[in-house]
Amino acid sequence: MPVPLALLALVVGLTLIPRDRRTETGGQDPAGAVTLTTGMLLAVYAVVTAPQTGWTSSATLAAFGVAALLLLAFVLIEQRVRHPLVRFGILRKATTVRANLSIVALMGSYLSFQFMMTLFLQDGLGWSPLRMAFALLPVGLIVAVGSPLTGRLVNRFGTAPLIIASMTSLTLGYVWFLTTAGSSPDYVTAMLPSLLLLGGGFAFGYSAIMAQATEGIDDSEQGLASGLVQTSGQVGAALVLAVLTAVIAQADDSGGDFTAYRPGLNLVTGVAAIGLLLNLVPVLRLRRR
Repeated sequence: MPVPLALLALVVGLTLIPRDRRTETGGQDPAGAVTLTTGMLLAVYAVVTAPQTGWTSSATLAAFGVAALLLLAFVLIEQRVRHPLVRFGILRKATTVRANLSIVALMGSYLSFQFMMTLFLQDGLGWSPLRMAFALLPVGLIVAVGSPLTGRLVNRFGTAPLIIASMTSLTLGYVWFLTTAGSSPDYVTAMLPSLLLLGGGFAFGYSAIMAQATEGIDDSEQGLASGLVQTSGQVGAALVLAVLTAVIAQADDSGGDFTAYRPGLNLVTGVAAIGLLLNLVPVLRLRRR
């Protein structure tokens, strides 16, 4: 299904989006784009394949080594190229860095949890895809209803309180599932409360993080700041999901028993908790001052 929709979007975009005029300033950074993309893809590939090939195998170590070299080359290129893909000076702003790390925690834990629950409900409990979709539907409904309200809340309270509330809600959702799931989690008492907390956390956190990533940034670099935080979210989701699959693969397959998935749940809980601390510590320091 995504392929025809993507092709349709491509045709519509080529037809309706006006062409940019050629400008005398600016330029491209193909070397930076190639080294960054290839390095990140290779790093994710190494994490995904490590459980099968072995973490200390020559193939895994070589993949990690080449990925590190490519990312190092990207850093060196960006410091020398005339029109860098990423101007590292933008990372001197603490709120921008915090927003990029927060989106890693948000997207990484949230998408990994949904992936894990999909595996458990369909493979472990034998649920049909439709039944599984309805079970996870409350998350989508909360996101659809809550996201449009985030703009007003940001204007009233600022981004930091909303992000802290979001990370708190996510962490509590995972902790609730950890403490109530047992070996055979009940939907009403274990899954549903967790899904409600996760939906609220994602609905208010995502938009607030996007706003924090670009606030205080010069108009000429709004695109860079927005692109950075979007990339951080996608890469963070891929990396955490890769580690999650590796962790689950190491566990014993226990059929409908949730015990095999508990190490993955520990992982996403830890990622969300780190995101909460990342945003909570600066606020506590500021209040002390």
